[in-house]
Amino acid sequence: MTKATHQQNLQGNHACALAAVAAGCRFYAGYPITPSSEVAERMSLELPRVGGTFVQMEDEIASMGAVLGASMGGIKAMTATSGPGFSLKQENIGYGVMAEVPCVIVNVMRGGPSTGMPTRPAQGDVMQARWGMHGGYQIIVLAPASVSEVYGQTVRAFNLAERLRTPVVVLIDEVIGHLVETVRIPDPGGLDIQQRNWAAVAAGEYQPYAAGDDMVPAMARPGDGYRAHTTGLTHDESGFPTQDPETVERVSRRLLGKFEHHRAQIDQFEELQTRDAEILIVAYGISARAARRAVREARSKGIKAGLFRPITIWPFPQQALTKAAKKAKRILVPEMNAGQIVLEVERVAGRGRVKGINRIDGQAVTPSDILEAIGTGD
Repeated sequence: MTKATHQQNLQGNHACALAAVAAGCRFYAGYPITPSSEVAERMSLELPRVGGTFVQMEDEIASMGAVLGASMGGIKAMTATSGPGFSLKQENIGYGVMAEVPCVIVNVMRGGPSTGMPTRPAQGDVMQARWGMHGGYQIIVLAPASVSEVYGQTVRAFNLAERLRTPVVVLIDEVIGHLVETVRIPDPGGLDIQQRNWAAVAAGEYQPYAAGDDMVPAMARPGDGYRAHTTGLTHDESGFPTQDPETVERVSRRLLGKFEHHRAQIDQFEELQTRDAEILIVAYGISARAARRAVREARSKGIKAGLFRPITIWPFPQQALTKAAKKAKRILVPEMNAGQIVLEVERVAGRGRVKGINRIDGQAVTPSDILEAIGTGD
């Protein structure tokens, strides 16, 4: 973030909308769903002011399709939803991954499964965000833990989407989405904004999925005279479908490899007193805020506790967690679900010292919940 020009009391969902516009989003398609509806409401006000377009679609499937179409038409685009709507978007998100269409999907999580608890908080969509589609793929998922961070991570989501030609998910729990906090709003003109990498070769030489050393193909700007074939089928560098094993292997490895190639830009995390932590808490979203207080209170009692907070949930920052957990005798993972990120922590750190702290009752994990687990050793 650059130098702030003013402070403003903002709800998390409104901060998301303002950040999207500041990042250059000029198209929004969505369908109202609690607890994300304020994102759409604010976008409907802000987009016309900057010459953008807001469309309320007939459902979530059509919303995701419209976002992909707008992006392929050269416009930065976003949608927002919650659990049931996120489920409906999965097939089109998969198309966006395969066709490498940059866009941002905001999921303000609520209790589930099915229609669940529309007005209660949860963190149950973590694995869905990673594995909701069929097939093997990579995707970027960001999990902010404050209203200010909602703003910053939404801008970063657009930057990553444009830089890597991929859908990016911003995963917000209901508490953060509806929380009102004072946010330092930067001057939009001073933000570091990633613009789309447009093709600049001769029209006859252009291939829509041919990439250079950075493994990310340039896109054809509509009207520039390039011919670009787009499909969700496996395709070669020309964009036309193929099932040739050698070609499919090469192109698929590039599609997956571009994320690893750019991990330095993708990975983001926060550490609090992890250097000597014997009890490490791994938490994200509102649960991380409870964990932060629990760490402070544990430290005041002489307990060497620390916090590792993944901001980029997927790809998971496993190298950073491995380092942070080096001295930890126990690792606690508080979540508002039956256990999701805890599975990834177990994969990285081993099951023997990892324990989940789970709430599935529509209530947020509290500092007391975490302190109890710290104190009992259970």
